[in-house]
Amino acid sequence: MPTLNGVLETALYVEDMTRARAFFEEVMELTAFTADHRFTAYDVGRSTVLLLFARGETLETVTLPRGMGTIPPHDGQGPVHMALAIDVDQLTAWEARFSEHGVEIEGRTHWPKGGESLYFRDPDGHLLELATPGVWPNY
Repeated sequence: MPTLNGVLETALYVEDMTRARAFFEEVMELTAFTADHRFTAYDVGRSTVLLLFARGETLETVTLPRGMGTIPPHDGQGPVHMALAIDVDQLTAWEARFSEHGVEIEGRTHWPKGGESLYFRDPDGHLLELATPGVWPNY
């Protein structure tokens, strides 16, 4: 049986790329390593990439230059959920950062294995989570 090494990319679809970039760069302090009018890619640690796509901009096959291949169409609607892993000693700093930027913490969960999660939303209404170790058997 072939094996998997983990999730490499997570994609969120956004209505306003400028607004989404401002949130992820100013509030979440992510740095884009590539971007164009239809997408932005961020390193979110541990070889994981967060992709932002402008809704409706990826409905056709993208042909890459120099014969590198193609990317099939994709898109998404509605608010989705994703969690970002953090160390437990960073939780208080994130809460302070969200307060400074007016980001409401919508929920907090104390998990049976000792993990803690903070839930908040990006400007497109996606439910984002910061989670400390102890949320899942493998984290």
